[in-house]
Amino acid sequence: MQVRINNRISAREVRVIDSDGTQVGVRPLPEALAMARQRGLDLIEIAPSANPPVCKILDFSKYKYEQEKKEREARKNQKAGMLKEVRFKPHIGVHDLEVKIKQISEFLAARDKVRVMVVFRGREMQHKDLGMKLLDDIRARLEPSGSIEQAPQNDRNRLFMTLIPKH
Repeated sequence: MQVRINNRISAREVRVIDSDGTQVGVRPLPEALAMARQRGLDLIEIAPSANPPVCKILDFSKYKYEQEKKEREARKNQKAGMLKEVRFKPHIGVHDLEVKIKQISEFLAARDKVRVMVVFRGREMQHKDLGMKLLDDIRARLEPSGSIEQAPQNDRNRLFMTLIPKH
């Protein structure tokens, strides 16, 4: 978005806001530019679509810095449910299973999606029913914190399902 300043503003009249935030009122553009120059600041068009356009008397470099700071803060807070992946083997120990389930519940509490995957190797491929039982057990244990987005599916040597946090 290109911001217009000083002589690049094309409107005849502008609504002027002072550097401390007080409204000066609607003024002709030459008068608003003279006010800004008198203070050694710039006239920055804040809302070009308003009628008349809203302009603020500020130091342009400071304004630009503040806008970049707002954008950085918005990007930092914009975490749209990342997809986490937790892998299991069909013959997992009880304690290991509890640790991974705790990890999944923490991901769900942090509003992340979680793909739970059971990976089969070698002869384990013949016992996919054990993997389904494991996924059912995981789903039952995580019922309070998450719900299924994608039901268990089979893909070559893997079984997987996707969980989403409950609102």
